[in-house]
Amino acid sequence: MKSTISLTLSFFLLFTSNFLPLAFSRVPEQVRDSNGLPISPSVQYRLSDLNRHGPQGGGVTSDFGRNSVCNVAVTSKFDLGVNLRFNIEGRSSGVILTETPLEIRFGFIPYCAESSEWVVVDDFPKKWIAIGKNGDHLGKQILSGTFMFKKYGEGYNFAFCSNNTNHNTCFSIGRTNDHEGRHLVLMDDSHTNVPFNFQLINIG
Repeated sequence: MKSTISLTLSFFLLFTSNFLPLAFSRVPEQVRDSNGLPISPSVQYRLSDLNRHGPQGGGVTSDFGRNSVCNVAVTSKFDLGVNLRFNIEGRSSGVILTETPLEIRFGFIPYCAESSEWVVVDDFPKKWIAIGKNGDHLGKQILSGTFMFKKYGEGYNFAFCSNNTNHNTCFSIGRTNDHEGRHLVLMDDSHTNVPFNFQLINIG
């Protein structure tokens, strides 16, 4: 009996770590940097990877994705990567909380991209995190939805809430760890996906 309960609980935790229905959301709280200070839309940040699976300390940058001719794929790096800016969706100021719809941008725009704003590209079999607009992803679908911070252990992870589903399901964002590199993707039940949990480093 105990083994049956333990097995059921294990499957439940695995499911909810990848797919985050809004019913399981925590109470929103202010997002803070590694020094305990509230993050601000006027400040740039880098990410420091807190993963327990593989090397820690890496940030994110843009790199070449599947069949792309421009560095529009958001990729985890072993160094601190490049700067990021965060805004509440549709606003240029305000307190940034977990569970709040978010706009995420790199602090620079690659010369070949239309924008540095993060999007999710549906490119079967993966849905990967990228930057740019429709012109940067010809022949692929950019999913409608919003990013947000989720509290996770000592730090945070990103989630993406898709408007393309009937239940507005939020997916955790992880990274691949295979021959294609360390691209950020929407988490599924693939064994090549690794959680991407991080703290925020204030760059100024």
